[in-house]
Amino acid sequence: MSTPSAQRGLHWFLKGARGIVSLPAIILMSAFVGFCGFAVEAGIPLGETVFMTGMIWALPAKVLLVGSILAGVSLPAAFITVALSSIRLMPMVAALIPEIRTEKTPTWLLLFLSHFIAITAYVFTMERIRDVPREHRVAFFAGFGITVTSANIVLVAVIYSTVANLPAMVAGALFFLTPVYFLTSIWASTRDRAGHIAMIIGLALGPLFHQVAPEFDILYAGVVGGTLAFFADRLWTRREGK
Repeated sequence: MSTPSAQRGLHWFLKGARGIVSLPAIILMSAFVGFCGFAVEAGIPLGETVFMTGMIWALPAKVLLVGSILAGVSLPAAFITVALSSIRLMPMVAALIPEIRTEKTPTWLLLFLSHFIAITAYVFTMERIRDVPREHRVAFFAGFGITVTSANIVLVAVIYSTVANLPAMVAGALFFLTPVYFLTSIWASTRDRAGHIAMIIGLALGPLFHQVAPEFDILYAGVVGGTLAFFADRLWTRREGK
Protein backbone atom coordinates (compact mmCIF):
# COMPACT_ATOMS: atom_id res chain seq x y z
CA MET A 1 0.00 0.00 0.00
CA SER A 2 1.44 3.32 -1.05
CA THR A 3 1.95 6.11 1.44
CA PRO A 4 0.42 9.59 1.06
CA SER A 5 3.91 10.96 0.30
CA ALA A 6 4.39 8.40 -2.50
CA GLN A 7 0.98 9.24 -3.91
CA ARG A 8 1.81 12.94 -3.96
CA GLY A 9 5.13 12.14 -5.60
CA LEU A 10 3.33 10.17 -8.31
CA HIS A 11 0.91 13.07 -8.74
CA TRP A 12 3.75 15.50 -9.40
CA PHE A 13 5.55 12.99 -11.65
CA LEU A 14 2.43 12.68 -13.80
CA LYS A 15 1.98 16.45 -13.75
CA GLY A 16 5.49 16.82 -15.12
CA ALA A 17 4.80 14.10 -17.68
CA ARG A 18 1.77 16.05 -18.93
CA GLY A 19 4.24 18.65 -20.12
CA ILE A 20 4.62 16.46 -23.20
CA VAL A 21 1.66 18.37 -24.66
CA SER A 22 3.25 21.78 -23.97
CA LEU A 23 4.48 24.00 -26.79
CA PRO A 24 8.21 23.51 -25.98
CA ALA A 25 7.83 19.71 -26.06
CA ILE A 26 5.82 19.77 -29.30
CA ILE A 27 8.42 21.99 -30.99
CA LEU A 28 11.17 19.66 -29.80
CA MET A 29 9.38 16.58 -31.13
CA SER A 30 8.83 18.32 -34.47
CA ALA A 31 12.54 19.10 -34.59
CA PHE A 32 13.29 15.44 -33.92
CA VAL A 33 11.36 14.59 -37.06
CA GLY A 34 13.78 16.82 -38.91
CA PHE A 35 16.71 15.18 -37.16
CA CYS A 36 15.40 11.76 -38.15
CA GLY A 37 15.30 12.84 -41.79
CA PHE A 38 18.83 14.20 -41.41
CA ALA A 39 20.02 10.86 -40.02
CA VAL A 40 18.33 8.95 -42.85
CA GLU A 41 19.99 11.22 -45.43
CA ALA A 42 23.35 10.61 -43.73
CA GLY A 43 22.86 6.84 -43.92
CA ILE A 44 22.70 6.31 -40.14
CA PRO A 45 20.98 2.95 -39.45
CA LEU A 46 17.74 2.77 -37.49
CA GLY A 47 19.29 1.20 -34.40
CA GLU A 48 22.05 3.78 -34.16
CA THR A 49 19.61 6.65 -34.74
CA VAL A 50 17.32 5.44 -31.95
CA PHE A 51 20.33 4.88 -29.67
CA MET A 52 21.57 8.40 -30.34
CA THR A 53 18.14 9.81 -29.56
CA GLY A 54 18.14 8.32 -26.09
CA MET A 55 21.80 8.43 -25.12
CA ILE A 56 23.12 11.65 -26.70
CA TRP A 57 20.91 14.24 -25.14
CA ALA A 58 20.35 16.97 -26.34
CA LEU A 59 19.40 17.50 -29.96
CA PRO A 60 22.22 19.90 -31.05
CA ALA A 61 24.86 17.35 -30.05
CA LYS A 62 23.21 14.74 -32.27
CA VAL A 63 22.99 17.18 -35.17
CA LEU A 64 26.68 18.04 -34.76
CA LEU A 65 27.63 14.35 -34.67
CA VAL A 66 25.68 13.53 -37.82
CA GLY A 67 27.06 16.66 -39.49
CA SER A 68 30.57 15.57 -38.58
CA ILE A 69 29.91 12.15 -40.09
CA LEU A 70 28.64 13.72 -43.31
CA ALA A 71 31.67 16.03 -43.46
CA GLY A 72 33.99 13.06 -43.03
CA VAL A 73 35.83 14.57 -40.09
CA SER A 74 38.14 12.49 -37.94
CA LEU A 75 36.86 10.77 -34.80
CA PRO A 76 38.84 13.05 -32.43
CA ALA A 77 37.46 16.16 -34.14
CA ALA A 78 33.90 14.83 -33.93
CA PHE A 79 34.44 13.92 -30.27
CA ILE A 80 35.73 17.39 -29.40
CA THR A 81 32.90 19.11 -31.28
CA VAL A 82 30.17 17.08 -29.57
CA ALA A 83 31.88 17.36 -26.18
CA LEU A 84 32.12 21.14 -26.40
CA SER A 85 28.47 21.29 -27.45
CA SER A 86 27.50 19.28 -24.37
CA ILE A 87 29.66 21.32 -21.99
CA ARG A 88 27.24 24.22 -22.44
CA LEU A 89 24.71 22.17 -20.48
CA MET A 90 26.86 22.20 -17.34
CA PRO A 91 25.66 25.66 -16.19
CA MET A 92 22.08 24.44 -16.64
CA VAL A 93 22.81 21.43 -14.44
CA ALA A 94 24.47 23.68 -11.85
CA ALA A 95 21.46 26.01 -11.85
CA LEU A 96 18.68 23.41 -11.91
CA ILE A 97 19.92 20.78 -9.45
CA PRO A 98 19.92 23.12 -6.42
CA GLU A 99 16.34 24.07 -7.29
CA ILE A 100 14.98 20.52 -7.27
CA ARG A 101 17.02 18.60 -4.70
CA THR A 102 16.46 18.28 -0.96
CA GLU A 103 18.77 17.07 1.78
CA LYS A 104 17.30 13.58 1.39
CA THR A 105 17.66 13.33 -2.39
CA PRO A 106 20.19 10.57 -3.18
CA THR A 107 23.17 11.54 -5.30
CA TRP A 108 22.68 8.62 -7.70
CA LEU A 109 19.20 9.92 -8.53
CA LEU A 110 20.50 13.41 -9.30
CA LEU A 111 23.25 11.95 -11.49
CA PHE A 112 20.67 9.89 -13.36
CA LEU A 113 18.29 12.82 -13.86
CA SER A 114 21.11 15.11 -14.99
CA HIS A 115 21.12 13.12 -18.24
CA PHE A 116 17.74 14.65 -19.09
CA ILE A 117 18.79 18.26 -18.50
CA ALA A 118 18.77 20.02 -21.84
CA ILE A 119 17.43 23.32 -23.08
CA THR A 120 13.77 22.30 -23.34
CA ALA A 121 13.72 20.50 -19.98
CA TYR A 122 15.66 23.31 -18.32
CA VAL A 123 13.44 26.13 -19.59
CA PHE A 124 10.21 24.17 -18.96
CA THR A 125 11.20 23.27 -15.40
CA MET A 126 12.65 26.63 -14.37
CA GLU A 127 9.48 28.40 -15.52
CA ARG A 128 7.26 26.18 -13.36
CA ILE A 129 9.40 24.92 -10.49
CA ARG A 130 8.42 27.72 -8.10
CA ASP A 131 4.87 26.36 -8.02
CA VAL A 132 6.02 22.83 -7.10
CA PRO A 133 6.64 21.87 -3.45
CA ARG A 134 10.37 21.36 -2.96
CA GLU A 135 10.01 17.75 -1.79
CA HIS A 136 8.29 16.88 -5.09
CA ARG A 137 10.39 18.88 -7.54
CA VAL A 138 12.59 15.90 -8.38
CA ALA A 139 9.47 13.90 -9.27
CA PHE A 140 8.13 16.77 -11.38
CA PHE A 141 11.35 17.12 -13.36
CA ALA A 142 11.72 13.35 -13.73
CA GLY A 143 8.19 13.14 -15.10
CA PHE A 144 8.88 15.69 -17.80
CA GLY A 145 12.45 14.70 -18.65
CA ILE A 146 11.85 10.95 -18.87
CA THR A 147 8.58 11.36 -20.75
CA VAL A 148 9.88 13.76 -23.39
CA THR A 149 13.00 11.65 -23.96
CA SER A 150 11.01 8.41 -24.24
CA ALA A 151 8.48 10.04 -26.55
CA ASN A 152 11.23 11.18 -28.91
CA ILE A 153 12.82 7.71 -28.90
CA VAL A 154 9.48 6.17 -29.91
CA LEU A 155 8.86 8.93 -32.45
CA VAL A 156 12.21 8.41 -34.19
CA ALA A 157 11.76 4.62 -34.21
CA VAL A 158 8.28 4.89 -35.75
CA ILE A 159 8.94 7.50 -38.43
CA TYR A 160 12.43 6.38 -39.47
CA SER A 161 11.18 4.22 -42.32
CA THR A 162 8.62 6.75 -43.54
CA VAL A 163 10.37 10.09 -43.16
CA ALA A 164 12.25 9.55 -46.42
CA ASN A 165 8.88 9.31 -48.23
CA LEU A 166 7.64 12.68 -47.04
CA PRO A 167 7.16 15.40 -49.68
CA ALA A 168 10.35 17.37 -50.15
CA MET A 169 8.71 20.60 -48.95
CA VAL A 170 7.40 18.99 -45.74
CA ALA A 171 10.68 17.22 -45.01
CA GLY A 172 12.62 20.43 -45.62
CA ALA A 173 10.32 22.44 -43.34
CA LEU A 174 10.60 19.89 -40.54
CA PHE A 175 14.34 19.69 -40.93
CA PHE A 176 14.55 23.48 -40.83
CA LEU A 177 12.94 23.33 -37.40
CA THR A 178 16.13 21.74 -36.05
CA PRO A 179 18.48 24.74 -36.47
CA VAL A 180 15.63 27.18 -35.75
CA TYR A 181 14.84 25.37 -32.52
CA PHE A 182 18.54 25.19 -31.67
CA LEU A 183 19.13 28.92 -32.12
CA THR A 184 15.92 30.25 -30.57
CA SER A 185 16.03 27.98 -27.52
CA ILE A 186 19.71 28.74 -26.86
CA TRP A 187 19.02 32.46 -27.21
CA ALA A 188 16.00 32.27 -24.88
CA SER A 189 17.82 30.25 -22.23
CA THR A 190 20.91 32.47 -22.19
CA ARG A 191 20.75 34.73 -19.17
CA ASP A 192 23.84 36.88 -19.67
CA ARG A 193 24.91 39.32 -22.34
CA ALA A 194 28.12 37.45 -23.15
CA GLY A 195 26.11 34.45 -24.34
CA HIS A 196 24.11 36.55 -26.78
CA ILE A 197 27.26 38.23 -28.07
CA ALA A 198 28.90 34.83 -28.54
CA MET A 199 25.95 33.59 -30.58
CA ILE A 200 26.01 36.62 -32.87
CA ILE A 201 29.77 36.41 -33.44
CA GLY A 202 29.64 32.63 -33.87
CA LEU A 203 26.91 32.89 -36.51
CA ALA A 204 28.92 35.53 -38.35
CA LEU A 205 32.16 33.53 -38.23
CA GLY A 206 30.62 30.16 -39.11
CA PRO A 207 30.49 30.68 -42.91
CA LEU A 208 34.02 32.13 -42.88
CA PHE A 209 35.53 29.16 -41.04
CA HIS A 210 33.58 26.77 -43.25
CA GLN A 211 35.53 28.14 -46.22
CA VAL A 212 38.86 28.04 -44.39
CA ALA A 213 38.60 24.79 -42.40
CA PRO A 214 35.32 22.94 -43.11
CA GLU A 215 36.24 20.02 -40.84
CA PHE A 216 36.57 22.28 -37.79
CA ASP A 217 34.30 25.20 -38.71
CA ILE A 218 31.85 24.76 -35.80
CA LEU A 219 34.67 24.20 -33.32
CA TYR A 220 36.63 27.25 -34.45
CA ALA A 221 33.53 29.47 -34.62
CA GLY A 222 32.59 28.44 -31.09
CA VAL A 223 36.04 28.94 -29.56
CA VAL A 224 36.79 32.22 -31.32
CA GLY A 225 33.25 33.54 -30.93
CA GLY A 226 33.16 32.68 -27.23
CA THR A 227 36.57 34.22 -26.58
CA LEU A 228 35.71 37.45 -28.40
CA ALA A 229 32.36 37.59 -26.60
CA PHE A 230 34.08 37.25 -23.22
CA PHE A 231 36.41 40.18 -23.85
CA ALA A 232 33.65 42.25 -25.49
CA ASP A 233 31.43 41.74 -22.45
CA ARG A 234 34.28 42.67 -20.09
CA LEU A 235 34.92 45.87 -22.06
CA TRP A 236 31.20 46.67 -22.13
CA THR A 237 30.94 46.19 -18.36
CA ARG A 238 33.93 48.46 -17.71
CA ARG A 239 32.43 51.22 -19.82
CA GLU A 240 29.12 50.91 -17.97
CA GLY A 241 30.97 51.22 -14.67
CA LYS A 242 32.54 54.54 -15.59
